[in-house]
Amino acid sequence: MNTAKTTTAEIKARGQLTIPKKIREMSHLEEGQVVSLIPLGDVIVISPRRMELDEARREIRKILKDSHMTVEELLEGLKEERSALYQETYGKKS
Repeated sequence: MNTAKTTTAEIKARGQLTIPKKIREMSHLEEGQVVSLIPLGDVIVISPRRMELDEARREIRKILKDSHMTVEELLEGLKEERSALYQETYGKKS
């Protein structure tokens, strides 16, 4: 990860803290993403929370529901994407 210059930010009345855009982009932080706050003495480390398996399953279910896709359609689409990527990278299968 690239490093950024030290910057300051103000904690708002409700405890909200805005992470500067450049740092969010460098850290791949997106709106709604959950982060971990780790206190280390006088320092607080903000780290993206890693998605656990159960949480990943819930996200996949939500995406399927929102897109009105079936699991079979999703898997077929993945096969098509994989095949297209293979052809793009290696040419036609022999």
